[in-house]
Amino acid sequence: MSNTLLPSLDTPATSLDVPTPTPEGPPLVVPRQGDLHHIVVVGGGAGGLELATQLGHKLGRKSKAHITLVDKSRTHIWKPLLHEIAAGSMDIDRHQLEYQAQGHWHGFRYRYGEMIGIDRTKKLVHLAATFDEDKRQITPDRWVPYDTLVIAVGSVSNAFGTPGVYQNAIMLDTPEQAERFNRRLLNACVRANSQPGPVRPGQLHVAIVGAGATGSELSAELHSSLRGLVAFGLDKINPEKDIKITLIEAAPRILTSLPERMATAVTNVLRGLDVDVRTEALVTEVTPEGVKLASGEFIPSELVVWAAGVKGPDVLAKLDGLETSRNSMLVVKPSLQTTKDDSVFAIGDCAYFLPDGDTVPLPPRAQTAHQQSSHLIKQLQRRIAGETNLAAFQYRDFGSLVSLGHYSTIGNLMGFVQGKSMRIEGWFAKMMYRSLYKMHEMALHGPVKVTLDTVSRMLTRRTEPQVKLH
Repeated sequence: MSNTLLPSLDTPATSLDVPTPTPEGPPLVVPRQGDLHHIVVVGGGAGGLELATQLGHKLGRKSKAHITLVDKSRTHIWKPLLHEIAAGSMDIDRHQLEYQAQGHWHGFRYRYGEMIGIDRTKKLVHLAATFDEDKRQITPDRWVPYDTLVIAVGSVSNAFGTPGVYQNAIMLDTPEQAERFNRRLLNACVRANSQPGPVRPGQLHVAIVGAGATGSELSAELHSSLRGLVAFGLDKINPEKDIKITLIEAAPRILTSLPERMATAVTNVLRGLDVDVRTEALVTEVTPEGVKLASGEFIPSELVVWAAGVKGPDVLAKLDGLETSRNSMLVVKPSLQTTKDDSVFAIGDCAYFLPDGDTVPLPPRAQTAHQQSSHLIKQLQRRIAGETNLAAFQYRDFGSLVSLGHYSTIGNLMGFVQGKSMRIEGWFAKMMYRSLYKMHEMALHGPVKVTLDTVSRMLTRRTEPQVKLH
């Protein structure tokens, strides 16, 4: 592997080595903290936060390296939980984690800001200024120095150029979007219950575009949470008559990235819940009143969720010449280093990695980010020790799980028999699904805190509504 960029590890960027001054004045460069190797992780999602936490333990606390986590949000929530937050079946306040506190507890520094570019020559990450709701500046436009940069900014939904998506649909890429959808859902129900006339046709209809894991899980979660919401005094609404959920997929079946038998089982459960599952239905426009299909059919909907496809955030195409895929993801080598710069790594949903012999890249799943994070923890320790020949990442598919609320959990587990998978369903599948989140929490907090938090949540949940009412 070429190491033409690695000698710069011995000559790290300094506060005097800055980009060309702009007309507004010289840019603000955050001073380096001593002569330690600086590892900057951009993105505090599943992979990025786990990586920063473990590096903080192994390197930051022992003064072997300086670890910095950058994120445009102040709190972390596990992305597979967003559909539950959107449906109102999970209280985000009980599950979000503050980066500032996590960094204090685990030996890394957190910087608030959004990456808008990098300078690969001078090894600087450009962070945009941040502002509060009153448009007062919180943090200035500034540059953060690095010796090793790990980009873990995740992915966003792909609108595929469909008219009206950004204006009239809600995506579930961030906790803020999930909470926004939940507020609109609650307001729609209260509005329908308090209006003088009857509930209008389509007034409480929800269209979900994209029948991957997020769309399918949200369909079942909404079926349950809306009925729970109505039970708290919204007696004017008849759930069976007034509420309708439509799941729309352009492909011949739902869950196209998962085994067909698993997709069939999920489809049967959803249709048993009276979810209108539409396949081979291409959306051509989203309007304030609903969704238009290529067939000419119009599906009236008060709320539209767009969960069709993923792509890299737009900023990835503006990172000083780093190679990106067709879907704007950073192309990486087997070492997870980007193809143009060995000092820059990418993991998780924002990384495009095509293993040898495969025809499709690794899927954007939480287990992919978790495995890549675990791999880099060891490799970055080797890198700061001066080793240049890093080990190749090996992905192991442990299977897939789809949670349909309290109705069912369906999945397939890999590896029990060579080349075979085992289908699981019901209580065992639900426990396996929950264990994925517990594994993530374990990586962040350790067993003692996770056990105490789990018991606390179990106790408090018995004294609170099962759906969010505000």
